[in-house]
Amino acid sequence: MPTGLILYEDSRWRDLRPLTDTVVVPALVYGASHLAARWVSAVGLPLAGVIARPHVLAAWHDRPATEAAGADDLIVVNAAAQPGPWFDAVRAATAPAVFEAAGMIVAARITARAFESARSGAQSVEGVLAALAPPTTVEARRIAWPWDVIAWNAAAIESDLLGMTPARDGELHPAAVLMAPERISIGRGARIDPLAVLDARNGPILIGAGAVVLPHTTVIGPCVVGARTQLLGGFVSRTTLGPECRIAGEVEECVWQGYGNKRHHGFVGHSVIGEWVNLGALTTTSDLKNNYGAVRVWIDGHEIDSGSSKVGSLIGAHVKTGIGTLLATGAAIGMGSNLFAGGQFAPKEVASFSWWDGARFDEHQLEPFLKTAKIAMSRRGRVLTAADVVLLREAFVASAPERERQRVAAAPLPAPRAPAAGPGPRADGT
Repeated sequence: MPTGLILYEDSRWRDLRPLTDTVVVPALVYGASHLAARWVSAVGLPLAGVIARPHVLAAWHDRPATEAAGADDLIVVNAAAQPGPWFDAVRAATAPAVFEAAGMIVAARITARAFESARSGAQSVEGVLAALAPPTTVEARRIAWPWDVIAWNAAAIESDLLGMTPARDGELHPAAVLMAPERISIGRGARIDPLAVLDARNGPILIGAGAVVLPHTTVIGPCVVGARTQLLGGFVSRTTLGPECRIAGEVEECVWQGYGNKRHHGFVGHSVIGEWVNLGALTTTSDLKNNYGAVRVWIDGHEIDSGSSKVGSLIGAHVKTGIGTLLATGAAIGMGSNLFAGGQFAPKEVASFSWWDGARFDEHQLEPFLKTAKIAMSRRGRVLTAADVVLLREAFVASAPERERQRVAAAPLPAPRAPAAGPGPRADGT
């Protein structure tokens, strides 16, 4: 019998940028929690380790503890893969066994000794596992692109909350409205105010510990409201909100990594938003083209056809928008960016650590950025750690070529030269 679970971040993490610039793949918020927690729950084994980019992993504040460091019989899982019936074959296998889907390894059974021995001579976990045994093909879904997070999240919430025992551990005002209350759970210390509506007829709702839902807020399931998040009036549907968010206005089919601000009105739909993002009043996303066609999105410097007609914005960590900011369908806003040209559409692709004032790009200087990040995190009781600073400094350096490419592309064309004067008239007048 397997005795431990190892989760790893595969080599295609860049295809999930800008979400993964500051977050390892296992830490991505999804469904009712994050990818790592979902796998621990699905497998039912203690976590023996997480393998990902070391400097990003070190900055994961709420990283789950490893409880089976000495486990010998291991199940190794690609954190971007989705649990499903295919995993029964992994449970039943005898080590060594490797499983792949759509050309990517998704899981393996292996002894700890063989795994450590193989790892010492390989550059990636995939390379390690590929050398162990011929792969068995399974029908497994894997989050390959950010729009997969958007498209599959509501179903993941339903799956995660299936069989949930409704709790009423918070303060529920008698004038609050609960529809399908048997599918609603309210965590310890949460508060549901009068005239708030929780409608779980189309899917379950989980209100996390210490969360607050103010009057005139409607929550449509499936929906997860993270711990200590505050809903300040408006409409939230089919969305996962991480911890400590402040949300008002209309939010539909979104995933918020956590610690985000959207305290005012404005529509955010079919979008994924990183940690510590602040969306100014009336910031609005477009998530549908006028011709209803597939949305193209810039990912890691390449424009990709998403194949989906509903893609809003992909917003990296620590992004800030000014009042009235408009984000185009399929916008990709790199981490640490600052957009402050209200009333006009921002560029569809914005490199990390950029300032955009509506006319030109400039570089968001690193030291002022770090000072602002420290202040923003302190407002949620978090400390900007040494590991955070290392991560942000490395991200700033790594994104310099993107900013230069952006600067060159946005530079105005040189003014046309005036034509050279021709020869003057001849003495005979011709």
